[in-house]
Amino acid sequence: MTVGLRGADGDLIESGPPRARTGAWRARTVRAAGSASLRERLLLPAWGVFAAVNAALMYIVVGAETIPFHFVWVSTAVAYGLRPWPLKMMWLTCLAVTVVTGVPLVLRAHKGELDWQEASEIPLMALLFLVMVWHVRRRMAAAADARRLAESEHLARERQRRFVRFASHELRTPITIARGFTEVLARKQQDPADAEDVEVVLDELDKLEGIAARLLALMRSDEESVRAEDVDLAALLERTARRWRAGAPTRHWSVDCPELRVWADPSRLEIAVDSAVENAVRHTEEDGSIVLRGRIAGGEVFVEVVDDGMGIAPGHLPLVFEQFHSSGPHAGTGLGLAIVRAVAEAHHGRVSAANAPEGGAVISLVLPAGTGTGVA
Repeated sequence: MTVGLRGADGDLIESGPPRARTGAWRARTVRAAGSASLRERLLLPAWGVFAAVNAALMYIVVGAETIPFHFVWVSTAVAYGLRPWPLKMMWLTCLAVTVVTGVPLVLRAHKGELDWQEASEIPLMALLFLVMVWHVRRRMAAAADARRLAESEHLARERQRRFVRFASHELRTPITIARGFTEVLARKQQDPADAEDVEVVLDELDKLEGIAARLLALMRSDEESVRAEDVDLAALLERTARRWRAGAPTRHWSVDCPELRVWADPSRLEIAVDSAVENAVRHTEEDGSIVLRGRIAGGEVFVEVVDDGMGIAPGHLPLVFEQFHSSGPHAGTGLGLAIVRAVAEAHHGRVSAANAPEGGAVISLVLPAGTGTGVA
């Protein structure tokens, strides 16, 4: 089988059997690593030869000691900067270079062939080298800390993903069984009070089932590849509003979208819009209004859910798309808007949240122009 990668302009970037490409990539990686390792092995011997030649010139050439003197110290700093040595080796090297380059300067100054001020460069160059070493080691320590933090964050995210994935799968089976038995009990109840209690249980099971579904949707948004196709955005928003009119009939629903088509994964896009709509329903009153809006601006497609609820507290605006973050008197699980962000990022897009000037909140999913947007 032959596969290829195409750029935004449609030109073929790379083609060929996937295994062959993988093997070639691995071969290039191995060659690059071997080349880097060879350079590192040759670095110290090359510096040793260069420094020794210049040190010898300091003893041989009378009156021109300062040029090879500086060459020795500069090459030492470059060698250490490219491949830092252990601390003990660094001190021994600094001492050896100081003695080897300092002796001819002191001897010439003692004989009157050189001004004693030239000899003052011996401790100054050693001090400059040590300052450089201090900065390099600080940089190495900072890089090591950054790597540790990145690895720790990566492991934490992986543990969170595994937990959410397992929890969502494990919850669905007992919820389904409990729901089945509860529905049987509801059909058998004669007492109205008992029937109401069973309805409460069913409502709670519905909530648990919704949480498990959102957890699973969130994980799939992170893990599965995007299957993009040409999507009629206006039709998708109309379908979503029609479904939610039945589920939340006390809200006033409207759709404001021209004949707009967008290149996206339709199932993921629908999940994202549903999640934003659910958030709007939760934070509006019984007679509130919710608008599903689609528009193009600046070469980007904006898919927006606008409500007339209480809005978002300014301190919570930067956090509304974080997983498990929820606020306000109608706070939920903190998963809905995290799903919106995951879908946007899977499409190389972005999300934003703002308060509308007339009140309420605006949740926006923005698809970049590179996804192939257009008006029908």
